[in-house]
Amino acid sequence: MASSTIDNQLLTPRGRYMAILRLGLPILVGQVGQIVVGFADSAMVGNYSTDALAAASFVNNIFNIALLMCLGFTYGLTPLIGALFSSARNEDIGATLRRGIQVNFLFSMAITLAMGVLYLNLDHLGQPAHLLPLIRPYFLIYLASVVAVSLFQTFAQTSYAVNSSMMPMWVVLFCNLVNIFGNWLLIYGNLGLPQLGLTGAGIATLSARWLALAVIFAIFFSAKRYRPYRRTVIRPSRYGITRARIFRTSWPVSVQMGLETASFSVAAVMAGWLGANQLAAFQIFVTIGSLGFVIYYGMAAAMSVLVANASSCHDAPRLMRAIAGSGYVIILLLAALACVLFLSLGSHLIGVFSSDEAVVAMTASMIVPLAIYQLGDATQVNFANALRGTANVMPMLWIALFSYVVIGIPTTYIMAFICGWGIVGIALSFSVSLFTAGALFLIAFLRTTRP
Repeated sequence: MASSTIDNQLLTPRGRYMAILRLGLPILVGQVGQIVVGFADSAMVGNYSTDALAAASFVNNIFNIALLMCLGFTYGLTPLIGALFSSARNEDIGATLRRGIQVNFLFSMAITLAMGVLYLNLDHLGQPAHLLPLIRPYFLIYLASVVAVSLFQTFAQTSYAVNSSMMPMWVVLFCNLVNIFGNWLLIYGNLGLPQLGLTGAGIATLSARWLALAVIFAIFFSAKRYRPYRRTVIRPSRYGITRARIFRTSWPVSVQMGLETASFSVAAVMAGWLGANQLAAFQIFVTIGSLGFVIYYGMAAAMSVLVANASSCHDAPRLMRAIAGSGYVIILLLAALACVLFLSLGSHLIGVFSSDEAVVAMTASMIVPLAIYQLGDATQVNFANALRGTANVMPMLWIALFSYVVIGIPTTYIMAFICGWGIVGIALSFSVSLFTAGALFLIAFLRTTRP
């Protein structure tokens, strides 16, 4: 796609909105599919037992750090390949993907090793002792899926960057169905299979993630759409962007997402300090809240790709700001919709995950805080992705460190324990860190795109 084509496409507000929606809707559908799996996992495990749901909450929130760091690391490819795509440099795209696969594999192995060390210290994290026999096998099964998630996202981000978001969507939806069917088979022991409970849910997720990698790999190396890039993916060449530059644009985004997720994961640990019921309620809260996040993310990811495409266009700073502004309008409307959904249907959503009256009541008390933080979440998602699209990613690291660690984690502890607000205090604290991050990402983006 020539830069003049992109100029014409994005020059008008209507063109920008349509471009974001066209690219973002398949990403959104794929992300919602992931959330449906999260809902199914939590609902099936929660109806199996409250202890299983509490153990899943702990492991999922701990692993969210690892998986989102891997996901963030793959994001480093998006602005690089997006800029190459706008200049029709197909050989460079293939060679850059090849190096991206190598770098992301090594990074995911390092994350796997770090999580393995954490596994050896699970009994030092203050969780209820009776949950540890459930936590340990589930943790190890999740550990075996880290590399698969990383490599799948490497191909998916490349596909997004070349304005082809439909293919990863269909792969994700297919493998989500496999995951849910595997849950039905292995959690409850249907069709003569053993009843494995939480461990069965882990095996189903592991199988679906490796299947997703196999399918997207097969499509990339067989479909006509990706033929222009295959030659330099398969054979080493001097084309493309160096591993060092890929690493430089990847690790700050990875750390930013890791720090953001860490604030939620530390909150999960604190919820465990309050008790097993509070931990189960926190898992339901996070699962419902993630529905809003992935909807924003789908549009923000599309907007980020278009910002990267615009980097090689005439009057790039103005066009980048216009694209980010259009994305923000769309995302704010989605945030308002999410608030209405949570406030009107929250009690019905909670009932899907647990029939334990104590857990349901605790989660219901967190619905208003959940609605409050949607605007902060929408703002930080939009401008973090806009900044990522410019490839000026270093500010993301410092903003995340300040917002989620320096401000967020102490605020969670203060509201939950010092103020005595318990699980509701944990939920309220997220608004503080998210609004702080959103404001700082906006300032950094405006400085980066100053004319």
